[in-house]
Amino acid sequence: MPVAIVAGLHAEARRTAVEEILRTVRGSVALHHDLTAAVDSTVHRTVRDADGLLSRADTPLVNDCACCALREDLVPELLRLAGEDRYRLAVVELWDSVEPQAMAAVIAGAGAPLALTGVATAVDPALVLPCLSNGDDLADVGLAAAPTDQRTVADTFARQLEHPTVIAIVEDGSSGEGADDTDRALLAQLTPGARKVGVDGGALGPALLAGFDVAAAAARLHPACALLPQECDEHGVTTLVWQRTRPFHPQRLYAALEELTCAAARSRGRFWLADRPDTLLSWDAAGGALCVESVGPWLAALPDAAWEMVPAERRLAASLGWHPEHGDRCQYLTFTSPGLDRDGLLSLLDSCLLTDEEYAAGEEGWQRLPRVFDDLLDPVT
Repeated sequence: MPVAIVAGLHAEARRTAVEEILRTVRGSVALHHDLTAAVDSTVHRTVRDADGLLSRADTPLVNDCACCALREDLVPELLRLAGEDRYRLAVVELWDSVEPQAMAAVIAGAGAPLALTGVATAVDPALVLPCLSNGDDLADVGLAAAPTDQRTVADTFARQLEHPTVIAIVEDGSSGEGADDTDRALLAQLTPGARKVGVDGGALGPALLAGFDVAAAAARLHPACALLPQECDEHGVTTLVWQRTRPFHPQRLYAALEELTCAAARSRGRFWLADRPDTLLSWDAAGGALCVESVGPWLAALPDAAWEMVPAERRLAASLGWHPEHGDRCQYLTFTSPGLDRDGLLSLLDSCLLTDEEYAAGEEGWQRLPRVFDDLLDPVT
């Protein structure tokens, strides 16, 4: 049985997209787990088709985690529906803050008789910038999926946008003034690898039956080989792609973090520090908050024998920009925002790199630079 996922923080847009699929794809059914009552240790599950509600049930929390309960209940219910042998498509409508990547892995991992054929996020373009600018914790706005959920609205929405291969666009005016060219340009620049499908033309259902590669989707998000936005300037929205080979001076970069984080609605990529030349670092910023993490070694820091254990997508990405001295070590950051100060951002980023004199000191000299990122990257537990 084909299974498609429709996610999205924009609940009205998501519901509109799912109803359109049920209306236009004969024999489709929608499964939804409502986590609103998760604070009361209950998850409500509904199954419906174009004619209305088919079944309703409650499932208890697992380990005080609503998403855990969803995972435990989702596959058995999909298998039950598949066993009825009468549905052409099962649509898993995720609750507001549930991210599609984890659920896609759960469904794909179940194997036959389920086949994950599509993942979409439903979006109202008028709400993209407000969501990306919202640094509130999900818990503070009633959207936490667990008592320990520390995600924010902005970073959750960013991941919902960047994982799927389909963006279902809903412009019904329910958000207020409606979307303009700036809103649409921002959405287009943030999602370069996704097909944009309006929900009123009957194309969404077929788009979600086209097939979905879970491994390829994960590779598109991995910092080492992520499909990042491309250089663009349209309708007041700019994407700056900043690539350099020289390492950052840790102290100067650390001092500029706040300004760099707030420079754009969304920024992400990979980078390296002079005092950590073997460590690939990821940059992920939205809503005025920045997450910097170590994601393992650069390929250039690995012995040749270890390369066979590295995914082919990463080896290919590294080969495209291989430097004769630094290998795949690089600065590759993208910044996307309306009203982006491109020149100021370029100047600030370049000022954080090693100077000619500092660079000439080599790796031995770089190790004497202030290790100001240690507390951030190596926290004491």
